[in-house]
Amino acid sequence: MKTQTSEHSSEPKTALITGASRGIGKATARLFAQKGYRLYITCCNSMKELESTALKLQAEYHISCIPVRADMGNYEDVERLFSQISSLDVLVNNAGTAHIGLLTDMTVEEWHRVLSVNLDSCFYTCKCAIPLMLQKHSGRIINVSSVWGNVGASMETAYSASKGGVNSFTKALAKELAPSNIQVNAVACGVMDTAMNHCLSPEDMDALKAEIPSDRLGDPMEAAKLILQISEAPTYMTGQIITIDGGWY
Repeated sequence: MKTQTSEHSSEPKTALITGASRGIGKATARLFAQKGYRLYITCCNSMKELESTALKLQAEYHISCIPVRADMGNYEDVERLFSQISSLDVLVNNAGTAHIGLLTDMTVEEWHRVLSVNLDSCFYTCKCAIPLMLQKHSGRIINVSSVWGNVGASMETAYSASKGGVNSFTKALAKELAPSNIQVNAVACGVMDTAMNHCLSPEDMDALKAEIPSDRLGDPMEAAKLILQISEAPTYMTGQIITIDGGWY
C-alpha cells in the first residue's frame, strides 16, 4: 500500500472526517484509510460504532485512526477536537441532521439545532482548520451538502436553508482561500441510502425512487468516492457544488 504524504513532509497526510460513525462519513473514512491517511473521525451520539470503525480501519490498513466524540454544532467541542490535531491536509464536513415537518410546527430550538449542526459546524471547523492548512500553503475542504440546498424541499425548510448556506459558504470561502492554495468544494447529495432517510415510510421511499431517473437511492460509497476524487482533483477546481443524485436534479 502506498502511503499518502504531504508536500512538505515525509509524514502521512491527515484527514478529519466528521459524522463518520455511519453512512457517507464512514464510507469516506474507509477510502481515505485505504489511501494511507492518518485519520480523525467524529460523531456525537454513536461512539460505540465510531470506535469500532476506527479499530477496523487501523487493523486493515495499518494507519492511525483516532475516534473523537464531538458535537460539531458546539464550538467548544470543535476547539477541543482541534487541540489534538497539529497538521491537517483534508477536512470533510459531513456531520449533519435533518428535520421533517411544517415550519409552523417547528420549535425555535429545533431550528437552531439544524442550523448549528449543518451550517455553524462548517464555520467552526474551517476556523480551526485554515491556520493548519496555511502553514503548508495547501489543503482541501469538502463540505457535504444536499440537492435541497440547491432547490429547497417542502417540509424541510430548515434543512434546505442550512444546506443552501453550506453552498454559499463554500463558494465564498473558496474565493477567500484560493490565493493560499486551499481548495473548497461541496458535494450536493440526492437521496442516499443512509440512516437519515430511513425515517421515510416505504410508500414515501417508493415515490422518491420513482422520481429519480436512476430508479434507486444513492449508495454512501458512491458519495465517498466522489469526495475522494475531489480531494485529488486539480487545484484549479475550487468553489464548486458538485451534484450526485442519479439525474434527479
